[in-house]
Amino acid sequence: MEWTGARYADTPTVEVRIWIDAPPERVWELVSDVGLMPRLSAELQSVQWLDGATGPALRARFLGRSVHEALGEWSTTSHVVEFEPPRVFAWAVEDPEHPTALWRFTCEPRDGGTQLHQWMRMGPGRSGLSLAIERMPEKEQKIVFVRLREFETNMTATVEAIRMLAEGAGKAGM
Repeated sequence: MEWTGARYADTPTVEVRIWIDAPPERVWELVSDVGLMPRLSAELQSVQWLDGATGPALRARFLGRSVHEALGEWSTTSHVVEFEPPRVFAWAVEDPEHPTALWRFTCEPRDGGTQLHQWMRMGPGRSGLSLAIERMPEKEQKIVFVRLREFETNMTATVEAIRMLAEGAGKAGM
C-alpha cells in the first residue's frame, strides 16, 4: 500500500485479490460463512448471528467481537447489504446507511477457478479510529495509513487462508 495522505473523511479503501483453483460456489461457501472468519482473522474474535438468523441473507445482522493491541476490545453489529450467491457478499458495520466500514467479498469465475476480491472502505460513520484521530488530529493521515496497511495485511492473510481451504477441500473430494 502506498502513502496517499488520505484522511478518514476521504473514506479510503483497500482491496486484495487472489486466484483460487476452486469453483466460485466452493469459495462462496467459505466467504459467506461469517462463523469461519474468526479462525482466519488476527482481530475478529467471534461472530454471532442476530434476530434468529442462522446464516447470511440480505438484511441479516451479526455481532462481531474484535480485539486490537492499540485499540482495545470492541463489538459491532453488521448488516448484510449485498447478497448475491455465489458472487457478492457485503456487510455494513453499525449503520447500513452511514457505516463505520463497508466490507465486500466478490467471487468471479476465471481460468477454471475463482478470482476472489476482498474490499473494504473506512467510514463515513464514526469508528474507534475516530477517537484516536481526535486525540492526535495532527497525525490523522498517518493513523489512517497505518490502519489501512493493517487491513491490507490482514485481508491478504484472510484470502490466502480461504484459498488454502478451498483448494484443499476441493482436492480432497476428488
